[in-house]
Amino acid sequence: MASYLSIQALTVSYGGPPVLDRVSLDVERGEMVALLGSSGCGKTTLLRSIAGFVIPQSGTILIEGRDIARLPPEARGTAMMFQSYALWPHMSVADNIGYGLRMRGQKKDAIAERVGEMLKLLQLEGFGPRPVTQLSGGQRQRVALGRALAVNPHVLLLDEPMSNLDYKVRLELRHELRALQKKVGITAVYVTHDREEALTLSDRIAVIDAGRIVQTGVPEEIFHQPSSAFVAGFMGADNAVDVFETEAGLAAANGQGGSGRRVRAHFRSDAAQLAPSGTSPNASDLVLDGVVAQSVYVGQGYRYRVRTQGAEIWVHAPERVAEGTEARVVVPRSALLLFP
Repeated sequence: MASYLSIQALTVSYGGPPVLDRVSLDVERGEMVALLGSSGCGKTTLLRSIAGFVIPQSGTILIEGRDIARLPPEARGTAMMFQSYALWPHMSVADNIGYGLRMRGQKKDAIAERVGEMLKLLQLEGFGPRPVTQLSGGQRQRVALGRALAVNPHVLLLDEPMSNLDYKVRLELRHELRALQKKVGITAVYVTHDREEALTLSDRIAVIDAGRIVQTGVPEEIFHQPSSAFVAGFMGADNAVDVFETEAGLAAANGQGGSGRRVRAHFRSDAAQLAPSGTSPNASDLVLDGVVAQSVYVGQGYRYRVRTQGAEIWVHAPERVAEGTEARVVVPRSALLLFP
């Protein structure tokens, strides 16, 4: 059975190298999929292609089996929530939420009823007559979401809608948005460069690099089983060191030749342990000796940059260690992600 939203071999170019290079992605009905990647990777272009603001050179975009890739935006059955919210400053909350319905020629009574439903759903009851210029950032985000949902779109498209909010509000609204998406049951595609946001909001994540989807999976899979060194680094395992893998265990390459298979080991800073120089580790652990080059207090302990012969790595530790101290970094074998 075909997926609700199916993107097949989509290619977009602005005259140079492809911004999207034969991208394929399936999204099931009622699913929220996050497009995760760094700036310029093509994730927003993919979202805008679904919305109809970008016309691809080739490929198809199917919603319930209907190819919408070359239809105008208003004929696609999608609704987009922009990073800037794009609310009309001269309109009230109710008028902003009902804007898309008015453009579709619906009657006043039907619009008022639907706007009332949205205000209740978004916990904005009583805010209808208020100018949007008098709202907080979080409230404006809810209004923009209400405007998108009011038209009953087949697919809701969200372009980093929380990037303009402060951290505390962002955390609260993540959970609200996820609960709301589940309650309404709408199919959604969410663009973000924030891995924490992607992990907490989505049913599945599609990681994009240089115009291609390099891995798709549920959040747990993307986090714990990255398919490449790029995905591992993007998901927080950004410590990387060359090692030799032998039957006896792992040994840092340190720029030297050695026995065994040479691989690239990635690991997260909170998976490593900072121990006094000379500490005896387990035989299977990766051991890196070095000097503490930088100490940063992060609230829940300290983050240290340790300069080793093979690489500079970051390690979390609860206790304070002076810069310049010789130290040993111990990484359990189970915490290592190994790549060619």
